[in-house]
Amino acid sequence: MIKLNDIKQSIDAELTQLNIIINDTLRSDNPLMNAIVSNYLKTKGKQLRPMLVLLSGRLFGGINNQVITAGAAIEMLHNASLIHDDVIDQSKQRRGVDTINGVWDNHVAVLVGDFFVSRALVCAVKTGDSNILKVLASLGADLSLGEIDQFDTARHHTISEDAYFNIIGKKTASLFTSCVEVGGLAAGAHPEQLTNIKEYARLLGLCFQIKDDTFDYFNDTVVGKPTGNDLREGKVTLPLIYALSQRHNAKRNEMMQILTKGNYNTNEIEKLVEWAKACGGIDYANLKMRELCNKAESLLDEYGDNDTTRALKSIFHYIIERNK
Repeated sequence: MIKLNDIKQSIDAELTQLNIIINDTLRSDNPLMNAIVSNYLKTKGKQLRPMLVLLSGRLFGGINNQVITAGAAIEMLHNASLIHDDVIDQSKQRRGVDTINGVWDNHVAVLVGDFFVSRALVCAVKTGDSNILKVLASLGADLSLGEIDQFDTARHHTISEDAYFNIIGKKTASLFTSCVEVGGLAAGAHPEQLTNIKEYARLLGLCFQIKDDTFDYFNDTVVGKPTGNDLREGKVTLPLIYALSQRHNAKRNEMMQILTKGNYNTNEIEKLVEWAKACGGIDYANLKMRELCNKAESLLDEYGDNDTTRALKSIFHYIIERNK
């Protein structure tokens, strides 16, 4: 497998150009906004999503200026969703870094997130492709609906694997799908050429969220959030859903009573987390990720064996094996 840093290195010049576009597009005549944005952009993370845009563009004809601009647009929209998510979740830190609402307040954070959305649309318009604009518009709706669905399922204690995959399909996988779609469109691909890579990206997004959710069942020394934090927010994720599907388990009724009660204390959260692990919930999540990976790799075979498809397959393995 190709290492993630090697993949990133192969498109380093284009990623650099993409980040320059983001910085330039987010510059305004407001000193406070500039200061907040500048501080926020200091932490870029792995930039998996813009990498997917660029790799998709490379697969379908090459990385041109339109691909890079589309990648900048979708990365700004992604960051807007993270800023708004921190407000919703009342998170003071993300991956060990202070959030905007943590430093300022929710009012400022919402406005900054809205600013990111508006500038993302400016970038999308610059591509000159209405189909790219449509993709971003649909993505914004999916991200919002995914959050609403998650809120609704928590409120009504709708606990099922189907409901879980529906939520993460909208709130996470839709973004990965949009990345490869805009990359391909900007490179000149016909929509029918994108069917397999879009499904690959959807499966990658599902896998990304499953992996992210498993971190919640262990201590926070790596990922920077308390164990059981999802449960504190009313989110029931795949390992616990699997445990609850074991209807003959002696402790299932007790755990269901805790879940339906809500407002869990620390002891109850620890009970739920440890029970899910003891029932094989983490093993089941790992199994599902491997299944998704196998399907995704077979989908990429349509595009041949080349540097780009090998890179895309390696990204999937990275997602499964990452520890943060």
